[in-house]
Amino acid sequence: MDIQEIFKQYWPFMALVAWFGYKWWNSKRVIALLPELKKNGATFVDVRSAAEFASASAPGTINIPLPELGSRLAEIPKSSPVVLCCASGTRSGMAKMVLKKNGYQNVYNIGTWSKFLNKL
Repeated sequence: MDIQEIFKQYWPFMALVAWFGYKWWNSKRVIALLPELKKNGATFVDVRSAAEFASASAPGTINIPLPELGSRLAEIPKSSPVVLCCASGTRSGMAKMVLKKNGYQNVYNIGTWSKFLNKL
């Protein structure tokens, strides 16, 4: 079996591994940047539902559920960094796209909210 056959047969698996590898790497990068982002006045936003946020959340985060984000943009300053989180990193990834589309420049997706614990 040559490399082209392996790629044709296993490309979905390789793409999935690459995607999770990227999410892991990006999360580690944002965690390393947290002290600097906090020093620069970052806003920490948890985009999980209100019920999820009420059951457990990281200190210092504000809750703006993803479905409400578009109508609550005024609560998030554009002049400072924004760090997003949710339960898995998927909703915060979507929130990052919404903020970028609305002119926010410094937006970071940390992934799961628990990665804020002991970091803020």
